[in-house]
Parts: sequence; C-alpha cells; structure tokens
Amino acid sequence: MPLKSLAPESRRTLLLIAVLLPLLAVFGYVALNSGPLAPVPVVLGKVEKQPLTPALFGTGNVVARATHKVGPTSAGRLSRVAVQTGDKVRAGQWLAEVEPVDLDQRVAAQQAALQRADAGIVAARAQRDEAQVRQEFAAQQAQRYAQLQTSGFASPELTLAKRQEWQAAQAGLRAAQAALASAEQERQRLQAEREASRRQRDNLTLRAPVDGWVVRRNADPGTTLLAGQAVLEIVEHGGLWLDVRFDQQRAAGLKAGLAAQIVLRSQGDAPLPGKVERIEPYADATTEEILAKVGFAGAITPPIGELAEVTVTLASLPAGPVIDNASIQRQNGQIGVWQVDNGRLRFQPVALGAGDLNGKVQVRQGLRGGEQVVVYSQKALSADTRIKPVEALPGVASAGSRR
Repeated sequence: MPLKSLAPESRRTLLLIAVLLPLLAVFGYVALNSGPLAPVPVVLGKVEKQPLTPALFGTGNVVARATHKVGPTSAGRLSRVAVQTGDKVRAGQWLAEVEPVDLDQRVAAQQAALQRADAGIVAARAQRDEAQVRQEFAAQQAQRYAQLQTSGFASPELTLAKRQEWQAAQAGLRAAQAALASAEQERQRLQAEREASRRQRDNLTLRAPVDGWVVRRNADPGTTLLAGQAVLEIVEHGGLWLDVRFDQQRAAGLKAGLAAQIVLRSQGDAPLPGKVERIEPYADATTEEILAKVGFAGAITPPIGELAEVTVTLASLPAGPVIDNASIQRQNGQIGVWQVDNGRLRFQPVALGAGDLNGKVQVRQGLRGGEQVVVYSQKALSADTRIKPVEALPGVASAGSRR
C-alpha cells in the first residue's frame, strides 16, 4: 500500500517505528557488547595431568641458636665494661669487671677461720698422741698386774683397778681421735667455703665463654648487679638460623635435610643457600602453621630478628591434575575454580595439594584433567556471567606463557 494513501496519523507512526528500530538495534548491540551486559573477557586454561616438583614457601625471622648470658655469680657493682653491642669477641677475652659488695671481707674472715682450724688440728693431734701414750701404758700395766695376780704377788682388787684404768685410757683415746676427725672435717668445710668465695671473686671478672659477637649490653658502669644477672649477651659465630612458619595444608613432605633458598629483607632478591635442620614437635593451632628451623649454608651474620622468605623444594610428585595458581577462587567460604561447560560457568570446589615455583598447583579432589577453567578474568565472575575467551588480558600474562 502506498505510503501516501495512508492516513496522516498512520504515516507518522510508521516513520517513528522506522526511526526507533535502528536506534533500538544499535542500543541493544552496544548494551550486549560494551555495557553492563557485555561478556567478560577471560583467559581459559586446560587442566593438565603432569608431574609436579612442589615448593613450600614460608616466612620467618633470624634467631640465635643459643645465647650466652654473661654475668656475675655474686652481687656486686659493675665498675668497667670493655665492649659494646656488635663487637666481636674471642673466647677468654676480658669483657667487664664487677666490684664485690662484701666478698673480700668474707674471704679474709674465712682465711682467718681456716688458720684457727689448723691450730685446732695441731692441738687435737697432740691430745690424740698423748691419749695414745696413756692407753699403751695402761694396757701394759693391766697386763703386768694380771700376771702378778696369777703369781700371787698382786691382789684381785688392784688388778681390777688397773684394768679399769686401761678401759678409761681407751675411752680417752677414742674421744681424742673423734675430736681430731671433727677438727679435720671442719677445716675441710672452711677450706671449701674459702675456695668457693675465691671462685666467686674470680667470676667477678667477666670473660667471653666462646668466639662470637655481643648482641646485647644490659648494664652500664655503676649499676648494682644481683647474682646471675646478665651484663652481656653473646652469640657464637655461626650460631644463627631461621625460625620459619609453613602452611600445614601444603607442608606434606617437609623434613630435615631438604635444601632451602633464603631471601633476607635486607638483601632483596639475592637468595642464600640453606637447609632445613629441624621440624619442631609442635605446631601453631591458631594460625595452622608448622614451625621449622632453617640454617644458613655459610657464615652469615644478619641482624637478629630480621625477616626472611624461605622456599623449600620438596620431593617430586607423580602426575596428577594441575592448574594455574591464578585460577583459584573463593566463593561462599569454598576454594575452587570457575569451570567452563559448553560456554557456561560453574563454580567447582577443589581440594588443593602442593604447588611449585612456576605457579602450578596440584588438585587432589574436584578435577580429573582435561577440563577448561578460567585462569584470568577482567571482572569478578558469577554463574550467570557471560564470558568471552581471549588469548590474553592487557597487562596480564596468558595461561600458556606461564607453562
């Protein structure tokens, strides 16, 4: 029907439709391709079955294997200190001097008491010798009068008296011997106390117990010290290692003897060789981490407390499903990946195993191999999101380039 034959109202309606339809088509195309409804560009990756050489990553800090605390064994006043924090020391080197409070007077009193004990021993020995002579004489007399009584030249009463004198002399000898033994024991006690005091006096001169360096100075000259109070703390050369924490879920296969790479915060990207020396028999239940001690392979002396990153290469695992670490997502408290089935998204929960240094992670449950998963996406995804597979996203490496 010719347009002119239509009523004016109908012609205006048709003209309006002719104008709006192209506009609606353009708007729909723009909305579906560049607006909120546009598909999200994603980089897909294929779940492959391959062997994996896992690497365990942990963080820790430098600690001392053992700290030697140097201080006096008796109270005193710190008079001199010859070293500062950070100084290297040799075993036996003089470090500090402590003045005793009353130790010198105590040693002098103990020496005087020891001299008195020596005089007492001399007197006790003389008394013992005198009692020995008396006992021998009384024994001879008792024997002589017993013989005279047998011959009829002495009465039984006199013989009994001599025997009693002999018994008294024996008792006196035993008493003199006991007194001498007691005096000698007392001298030994006094001598031991004097030697202990002298050792305490000698211990007031503080010396380095090992070759190492001073890591802490706890007192200055003039400080009054208690017995056992540490003045200096010394760490032995080569006496540093790392106290490292590893994730429990990824720590399968971690054991002593494995090689490690250590990166100290102060040395940037310069890795240092090391070794796992010990797995602690306890773990942190709060952070779910395993604790281990990692030693340096060389004579390294970083500051105690410095942070470090540690990577341990574990034993190789047999072939199994492997995904890119970037594909791992968390939805509603579950760990999984966005799996693509016939162009549609589905969140697939997975149980992860160990990972390697190339960003690959082994999947223990949830995937079998051959599935397609989203490695990178331009936006956050949901099950209703439309996707557009691309080779790479701007500023992000492709999944293939990571292999």
